[in-house]
Amino acid sequence: MTAHPLPPAGRRALLEQRFPVWTPRTLAGALDHAAAEFADRDLVRTDAVRWSYAEVADRSRRLAGGLRELGVQPGDHVAVVLANVAEFPVVTYALSRLGATMVPVNFLVRAAELGFILRRSHAVALVVMDHFRGTDHLAMLDEVAPGWEHGGGDALPELRSVVVHETGQGAPRPGTTTVAALAEHGPVDDAPADPAAPAVLLFTSGTTGEPKGVPLTHDMLLRAAYSSVLGRAFADGHRVTFSLPMYHVYGFVEGLLTVPFVGGAIVPQLAFDPAATLAAVAEHRCTDALLIPTMTLGVLAELRAREHDISSLTHLFSSGGVSPAGIWDAIDEAFGDVEVVTGYGQSETTASTTCTRPEDGPDKRRTTNGRVRDAGVAGDPALDRRLVVYRTADPVTGEVLEPGAVGELLARGPGVIDAYFENPDADAATFTADGWLRTGDLGSVDAEGWLRLAGRVKDCYRCGGEQVVPGDVEAVLAAHPSIAQAHVVPLPDERMGEVGVAWVVLEPGAELDAADVLAWAAPQLARFKVPRHVLAIGAAEIPLTPSGRPRTFLLAERARQTLLPA
Repeated sequence: MTAHPLPPAGRRALLEQRFPVWTPRTLAGALDHAAAEFADRDLVRTDAVRWSYAEVADRSRRLAGGLRELGVQPGDHVAVVLANVAEFPVVTYALSRLGATMVPVNFLVRAAELGFILRRSHAVALVVMDHFRGTDHLAMLDEVAPGWEHGGGDALPELRSVVVHETGQGAPRPGTTTVAALAEHGPVDDAPADPAAPAVLLFTSGTTGEPKGVPLTHDMLLRAAYSSVLGRAFADGHRVTFSLPMYHVYGFVEGLLTVPFVGGAIVPQLAFDPAATLAAVAEHRCTDALLIPTMTLGVLAELRAREHDISSLTHLFSSGGVSPAGIWDAIDEAFGDVEVVTGYGQSETTASTTCTRPEDGPDKRRTTNGRVRDAGVAGDPALDRRLVVYRTADPVTGEVLEPGAVGELLARGPGVIDAYFENPDADAATFTADGWLRTGDLGSVDAEGWLRLAGRVKDCYRCGGEQVVPGDVEAVLAAHPSIAQAHVVPLPDERMGEVGVAWVVLEPGAELDAADVLAWAAPQLARFKVPRHVLAIGAAEIPLTPSGRPRTFLLAERARQTLLPA
């Protein structure tokens, strides 16, 4: 592996010399600040293109000119349905230059959800792929708003314009306005913009229900990105590859928005494939990779199966919920001296808020989800240079608990939203009377700020009147030699109220012996915690949010359909 010439503390010292004070900027302003210093360096690298900082800045100015001709004004909301194509950053910075708010949309949504987000966000324009991985997005738009080429009509009365990004994966639609055509316009000067204004309106992927709009300002996003750069101690020219979608805070903040602080580059991938990820590391000499645990397991399996050149890697970020047992030892064995970290965060807290540091011992990765980040000059002096702080509360009574006690994690600080977008019901359900955000996650935070996840509040269930935290059961099951992952969900039961169903992903070559698994678990768990049923599931079948969290309500529904047929 490539060794850093300086330890993490030395790299942080250089960063703090370069950024002695925090200057609030817009996203486009941050790009231009970086382009003034790193004009000729690559910012975006794919197998098809290599665009420098100067090129991305110029392309975004020209696209902004085209969008302005379509009537996009400061304060407008523009929905964006794009995969990790090279144009994603260009669209992002173009909208920032106009003072418009980008509404990134999961490209896997179906027609009903797309229509919901377009209506709820009051989008006046839509940038959308024509085809991607077998999905005809324009046909979906035909279903949502027939005649969309001339506006949203009765279905979407606020939608005035649709701009199509032609992917080359299907026949183009004649007569549409395209991203490529708009980018031929003359460049425009940036509209006066406030770094405290919303840059992005994200709609939560939702592990439990309807998506909610999360408004994130330019300054919130950039402060969060800088805190990652500082905490992980990026060196000059940091280059990161990821297939995590840029419509989600993980790929957007930890990927796209971090690298300009050090003149680095992103190497985005359109879809996750373990071999392709490792090939990108070798081809583009990546120093970092962003992964969720299921991706990490795939990469580890690929490294065991075939040899790959990963000598350029110095960093690795594996995060997203509770990690499977044994994963950190496997990472250390496969990657050697790479600086591996894990963390915790969500859209409402502007991406990761806790993270282990490269110099933290491996036990911290095994036993925690990191410590609350010191954001340096980007942090709040009143919060000891942090952007977010946590406490825990009893999920039923709301009583604030002592440090180290397991309860619902509550968050507040300048990195936390203070309200959802036009959703007072969600606000009332999510925020406490004194302004803390209920994260919906169970965990603990000790006096030193180390956070440990235990599961989701809504994932808990009662078996015979006793509360079961699925994470407790999953940790035991995942230690079984035949099991790679375990996900426990409730199943209605007439006598016990609810019982547990364990969906397990088996190790390669293993076969499920449910009786053996239950016999393994019984001595290690209270009787009411032992699942009633054990079912096998393929890793690819587990429904995930973009950040890698299982959509447990879908697993619970599948358990009901399997075990309680009508």
